[in-house]
Parts: sequence; C-alpha cells; structure tokens
Amino acid sequence: MTDRHTRFHSGAPWEPVAGYCRVVRAGDFIAVSGSAAVGDDGELVGRGDMYAQARRCIEVIRNALELADANLEDVVRTRMFVTDISQWEAVAKAHSEAFGDAPPATSMVEVSKLIDPDMLVEIEADAVAPVSHK
Repeated sequence: MTDRHTRFHSGAPWEPVAGYCRVVRAGDFIAVSGSAAVGDDGELVGRGDMYAQARRCIEVIRNALELADANLEDVVRTRMFVTDISQWEAVAKAHSEAFGDAPPATSMVEVSKLIDPDMLVEIEADAVAPVSHK
C-alpha cells in the first residue's frame, strides 16, 4: 500500500512506543503532534517556568515544521494544554512573541497533568503550506 502522507519522525524514543510521529504532511496540510518542552538532550527545559516551557514547545514546533518544508507563518491553528490556567499569561506571551503579525486560531485548555509531572504546557499546531517542488 502506498502512503499518501509524508511522515517525519523526530527520533524521540517514545514515538515508536506510542505509535506516532512528530509531523504528518497531507498535501498542503501539516499536523504537528503535541510538543512539550524537551531539549535536544531529552531533558525537560524550563522546569517550573511556564513561559520558558511554552517558548521551547514553540521551538520544537518550528523545528518540526522545517522538516515538512514549512514555518511558523504557515500555522493556522494551535492548541495549548496547560496544567495551571492561572498562568495563562505566561503561555500567551510566548505564543504572541512567536506568531507576531501572523497569529493562528488557538485554544488554551487546562488539563490535570501531562505525561511528566514537571511538564506545565504542551502545544500542538496545524499548518497549511504548499508542497515544495524543489
């Protein structure tokens, strides 16, 4: 069977365990999996700092989009999952800084916890970008 979608893996050890990949491109549509504040070394970035974690989540999204030949300007929707909605302004600040003049539609939802108790925020994104003909 031919795969109609292009899948990009980040190399994270939990991708095969959970059965997902970082990014899926289906034509012009790109879906980026929920992204947490994990550094290239696999360690949590910004322990105890929701703003720092949100910035790292968006950096992970930016890197994932580059795999699919897209960028943050192509993002049309984000979903932010936070463990403490009272800190929403810290996440909103990081989101606003990243998307600037091209803000996507978005949602922010409080959840009871994420997969690691020290993770305070996880962000996923959808983008639309023409398939490159390089």
